Amino acid sequence: MSTLRNSVKLIGHVGTEPEIVNLDSGKKLAKFSIATNEYYKNAKGEKVSETQWHNLVAWGKTADLVENYVPKGKEIAIDGKLTSRSYEDKTGTKRYITEIICNEILLLGK
Repeated sequence: MSTLRNSVKLIGHVGTEPEIVNLDSGKKLAKFSIATNEYYKNAKGEKVSETQWHNLVAWGKTADLVENYVPKGKEIAIDGKLTSRSYEDKTGTKRYITEIICNEILLLGK
């Protein structure tokens, strides 16, 4: 049951070209977003599409995979965990962000 704690599984399309960062420590970081779509019918019977955007982060070999095989628009499945952090922007305002740390990525589609 412990594998269910803080577990995220999503299928979506990559919304931005991944940003690849090579850190001084030698580690590689990939940052990108995916869009997931949900469809339902409203009270009038009309089909409604709702899109959610998710910020993703990948490290190491997973970041290598993203760099080489995951362009904007690619459909992927991910398995990861949620994390939240805060930072100060250029104006000194404290900002909060929630991201998904990718443990695995599966390439889908063409």
